[in-house]
Amino acid sequence: MHLPLPTTTTALLALLSSTSLALPNPQPQFSFPGGTGGSTRNDLSGVCKPITVIYARGTGESGNVGSVAGPPFFSALDSAFGAGNVAVQGVDYAATAAGFGGDPAGNSKMAGLVGTAVSKCPKTQIVVSGYSQGAMLVHNSASSYSAAGKAAIKAAVLFGDPYNGRAIPGISAGNVKTFCAAGDSVCAGAAIITPAHLSYGGNAGEAAAFVKGKIRL
Repeated sequence: MHLPLPTTTTALLALLSSTSLALPNPQPQFSFPGGTGGSTRNDLSGVCKPITVIYARGTGESGNVGSVAGPPFFSALDSAFGAGNVAVQGVDYAATAAGFGGDPAGNSKMAGLVGTAVSKCPKTQIVVSGYSQGAMLVHNSASSYSAAGKAAIKAAVLFGDPYNGRAIPGISAGNVKTFCAAGDSVCAGAAIITPAHLSYGGNAGEAAAFVKGKIRL
């Protein structure tokens, strides 16, 4: 059964329905609706925390961490590790429909934030994460992480990943958790967006539990 889309998402569907977004070969083309609303986290500007999450939002989400998957995940991490132990830094990239499939500027910013976290907070344990187009940034930026950055990354968590099943360079498969909901056509390689692609807030607890299994305070 398909649930009705939120009003804001329906509007975005109408706005972007004519946009064709080419993924790098051999991937197909997508017409992709953005997420709804958003929030901003810039915790790297503050004091160092034991855990640092570098997070990239999905296409069309506002702020720098959006609202669909990120904030529920961060709340679950706070519950799992205790308030004050987790810093969240959103990736300030365009997240536009035109960049879906390849955003070199976004990739560079994400890699740069991993480097900043390592240099500013050498003892922090890093989680890289993203939703939809943001998950693509995790894949595409990983080859640019420094050796120190890769060593500091303890987990990667991906929601609605268009590159579902593709390895992340330099990160062990055992440290990667991908959430792809049944009926999410983005993960299946189809160009049809269903409500399943907006469901990943429901995976927040499981995502935090996975991270807790990879990090020791």
